[in-house]
Amino acid sequence: MSDKPSTTLPATVEKIIKSPFPSTPEKAQLAVEGADHLYRELRIENTLTDENGARVRLKQGAEVEVTIEAEAGATIPTSDGKVGGESRP
Repeated sequence: MSDKPSTTLPATVEKIIKSPFPSTPEKAQLAVEGADHLYRELRIENTLTDENGARVRLKQGAEVEVTIEAEAGATIPTSDGKVGGESRP
């Protein structure tokens, strides 16, 4: 576990985007829950490494987690000092 400030959000693999070129890897499009509607989609290279060091790919519909991590010097305290920062309806 890292000592860096972080947050983890659930996401779903919405689709797999095949590359038109053999030298370019396919992409996985993720829908990140909790993100603003217009900014919830991420596209990443669909190449992961499993616990044995083997290369694997995500499947469409897979439930995943997206972790955002920063160096402590790249963050500032929230104005109210509470965990979570802003309140949501």
